[in-house]
Amino acid sequence: MESSVTKPAFAWQPLTPRGVTAFAPASLGRLLVVQLVVALLSSAAVVWFLHAAWFPIIGEAVIQLPAAGEIRSGTLAWTGVSPSSLAEGQFLALTVDLKHEGRARSPAHIQVEFGEKDCEVFSLLGFVRGPYPPEWVVAFNRDGLVPWWGAWEPALLGITVVLVVSALMVVWAALATVYTLPVWLLGFFANRQLTLPGSWRLSGAALMPGALVFSAAIVLYGAGAFGLIELAAAAAAHVLVGWIYLISSPLRLPVHPAVAAAKANPFSAPVAEPASKPEDSKEPEPEPPPPEG
Repeated sequence: MESSVTKPAFAWQPLTPRGVTAFAPASLGRLLVVQLVVALLSSAAVVWFLHAAWFPIIGEAVIQLPAAGEIRSGTLAWTGVSPSSLAEGQFLALTVDLKHEGRARSPAHIQVEFGEKDCEVFSLLGFVRGPYPPEWVVAFNRDGLVPWWGAWEPALLGITVVLVVSALMVVWAALATVYTLPVWLLGFFANRQLTLPGSWRLSGAALMPGALVFSAAIVLYGAGAFGLIELAAAAAAHVLVGWIYLISSPLRLPVHPAVAAAKANPFSAPVAEPASKPEDSKEPEPEPPPPEG
């Protein structure tokens, strides 16, 4: 009797729980290719946001710098008016306030304020302050930064792509390693066909939907459809999306063959062929009638 063989699904999209489960029996190369595609999409969202929202403000700010000025020995030599706003937009503002007097505040989502000895960054979450490194010698004037920014702006976008893709691949590998044992235990207690390497691949694939959700949120934020609070909520939601896929995907794997065989009905008797009657139980053949005469 021929036995039916279940062919594993082709792993190509991690957008549904069933699509994520297809990566458990798939090869590592298949998972890495899909992760690389998602990482490139995420980096494209980040680069688009920088190019559309931040880089125009930076380009405008360097034009507004005075003709002379530099950061040397941990001190900003500023020849312009203080406090003053260099450039400002919805997402980013660049200001100079040598004494941090608070008279150059901006409603932008992120404000970078250059002081005499340090730099402060303000956002919805508060602010951080960092002193200028004493070994720095940096031009802080129009003649020095305008040509530098014009030459390095495209290169910075390319560097951003490399950094985002590399960081995501490393973070996804680390998170998949953390999630491997819990996912394997979930599959074990649910009697599913799942190995430890398969759990790692499934965990890595389950992180992709959340990454795409956050990438879409970055684009919506840059387009003005999202505010900073909504972006922060999307950052938390993309983690929750990954957890939902990590829990639901293993339960869609096939049941382990041993468990499936044990669940067969033990009271069903095999169908037997009809047995022939024993020789003793055969009816005697009638004797022929005696001859006449």
